[in-house]
Amino acid sequence: MTKVRCLAPTGDRTGEGAVWIAEEGKVYWTDINRFLIHALVPGERAVSTWFFDEPVVALAATTRPGTLLVALASKLTLWQPANDARGPFGFELADFPHARLNDGRADPAGRFWVGSMGNNVGPDGEGLPAFKGAGKLFQVGTAGAAETVLSGIGISNTLAWSPDRSRFYFADTLENEIRVYDYDEATGEIGPGAPFFAGFERGAPDGSAMDADGFLWNCRWGGGCIVRIAPDGSVDRVIEMPTDNITTCTFGGPELTTLLVTTAASERPTDRLAGSLFALDAGVAGLPENRVRID
Repeated sequence: MTKVRCLAPTGDRTGEGAVWIAEEGKVYWTDINRFLIHALVPGERAVSTWFFDEPVVALAATTRPGTLLVALASKLTLWQPANDARGPFGFELADFPHARLNDGRADPAGRFWVGSMGNNVGPDGEGLPAFKGAGKLFQVGTAGAAETVLSGIGISNTLAWSPDRSRFYFADTLENEIRVYDYDEATGEIGPGAPFFAGFERGAPDGSAMDADGFLWNCRWGGGCIVRIAPDGSVDRVIEMPTDNITTCTFGGPELTTLLVTTAASERPTDRLAGSLFALDAGVAGLPENRVRID
């Protein structure tokens, strides 16, 4: 049985967006509903936290030293944690506040891919009902210009690429389905999607991370587990977690063998571990974080 450790009991209402910044030896993650970014050096006890003016939904490393790309509910921002400097990165969501941004990741060529969903967060961070059909998937270039890749999505989640850079994985949480697409690294184009992992009975797909062997580690919202999915779509193993709403994960540590996992306390008011950041020894190495290339 895999041992799961609680690194930071931050009580995040919706912990999300975990990203490992190797040169800092630090994991960053967000709390969507409290408009926060956290950071922690694993093994240390002090969590640093920054406040933002709207929900913070995703993070990505960039090619600019000391700078992260931050996806807020309505727009993208370049952010320097050392001095808290913030500046726009071009793209703004035209559908906001009817829709908001959600999961986002950099692709192997340095483009930022980010999905949207029907907005389920009110102006003060209160939860609102989710609804189908308002979400889209965007590809954002190195200068901040965006194009729509997919539309008609419920909740955009799981953006991952295979180690050989030939496949792209994307999930719609409300459909309980992860799909796979042919991917062209040079152009950023994807082919028609095909079902990859659908109908799993434990929760719904949230964020994911890819390991070096081409297995997808999928966090299950409401399922209390992480599923390691083989390249053929079969279940390799299920890792039990100590709380129900598992949101996203990333590989960190010196050898990228530690899986760092965010969770959500929403709908779990009596669960004292809900909303914590967790870690587990994956037994395999993950892929290094892709970085958003900034012109």
